[in-house]
Amino acid sequence: MKTIPSLHDIQTEGDIKTLVDTLCYKATNDTLLGASFGAAARIHWPHYLTSQYRYWSNTLLGQGAGEGGEPLPEQVVMPRSGAHIEHWLNLFSSTVEEHFAGSKAEEAKKVAHQMASKIGLIRSRELPVD
Repeated sequence: MKTIPSLHDIQTEGDIKTLVDTLCYKATNDTLLGASFGAAARIHWPHYLTSQYRYWSNTLLGQGAGEGGEPLPEQVVMPRSGAHIEHWLNLFSSTVEEHFAGSKAEEAKKVAHQMASKIGLIRSRELPVD
């Protein structure tokens, strides 16, 4: 009988890197989100990843104060539809759940939900008014 390894919580910079790298890999290869994340790669992928590591490390681990990074930099042009934002959120949550379990993992998903809500509100204000 094969045992399933138990998942640990997000505790280290390495865990943050795993989360960010896995999410970015999935997003760039996703049929719905790939173009948005591919645009970030063309602008400056290493900077984007570094910013993500800092943001999530600061948010979840309280490390890197004053170097918060950006949750979703301008170069990642998320489409305006709620379906795209919801898809990103589902991708984020499933990535967390594949690798981690615990209070920090739940906090990461909560922060992502808050980001998705904020993105949705910002995007809805950007829509042209007829």
